[in-house]
Amino acid sequence: MFRILFSGGLRALTQAGFVAVVVGILSFFLTRSLPGDAAFRVAAGRYGYDNVNAAAAAAVRAELGLDLPAWQQLLIWIGDLARFRLGTSMVSGESVFEHLTPTLGATLHLSLAAWVLAVVLGVVLGTIAEVRRGWIAHAIDKVCTVLRGSPPFLIGLLLMLGLAVHLKWLPVAGYGDTENVVLPALTLALALCGGIAQVVRSRLEQVLASDAFEFAQIKGLPLGAALWRHAAPAVALPTLAYSGVQLILLIEGVVVVETLFAWPGVGHALVHSVVERDVPVIQGAALLMGLLFVVLNTLVDTIVKLLDPRQREGNGAVASEGEFA
Repeated sequence: MFRILFSGGLRALTQAGFVAVVVGILSFFLTRSLPGDAAFRVAAGRYGYDNVNAAAAAAVRAELGLDLPAWQQLLIWIGDLARFRLGTSMVSGESVFEHLTPTLGATLHLSLAAWVLAVVLGVVLGTIAEVRRGWIAHAIDKVCTVLRGSPPFLIGLLLMLGLAVHLKWLPVAGYGDTENVVLPALTLALALCGGIAQVVRSRLEQVLASDAFEFAQIKGLPLGAALWRHAAPAVALPTLAYSGVQLILLIEGVVVVETLFAWPGVGHALVHSVVERDVPVIQGAALLMGLLFVVLNTLVDTIVKLLDPRQREGNGAVASEGEFA
């Protein structure tokens, strides 16, 4: 167990270092390639668009060193990162770390709720499709295919119009109350659960056709008990492994969904910082989301290896997305 935890931690640190450098450099150059005057956008973020003129933009440019060569600005950021500093927001003047810390909790809250809901929905849909068969299985397969191919913002808009605007069951957007997390979490969960359901059904099909499951039913074991005893352990590992692979889609979807539902997370902060050309916050937010994926993916991978003896012996392989496409 110690060897697995140590190797997982070492791999996570290596990946985190690589992600930090690559994401920071890409964020820097992509931000510089955006149209418009960065100094003007920063000044507008500080004082408002109605109060910005050429003199204010020039003062911001000189204050923040935006007229320095790109390579010099990038080296300054890398030097700060080497000292575990994310820099200072160009707009608010506060530390990027202090600026993003509150948003991390909101993103983790939403991501965890969405991931758990996606797993529950996927397991339920996949189990019903395999056990019931017939037109129910056909309908669930079609729904899962549509969900897998639908972008999160489209799912979110449909849920917003249906459940919030027309039926008025839930608030359109907001943060703070339990009901506020339902729509954004359900949006992300629906985008993920289709693939999980197909993984569950594929593995369950193998279990139901096994001699052990058939013998359990011959002995008179009820279907529910037979599923729990024989199917649940066999389905759990590939489902968990696949869900870990899907974390990248969850992290990507958070950016869109947080903005759509005004959820004050890292993705929401990233979008606002792009509009304001706040490069340190952009780099910090992108870096934070990249590291979040590395940590979560390593955690899931470690759990799978601890639960599966084949993984500990190095004879098995974690299920990949391609196996269940």
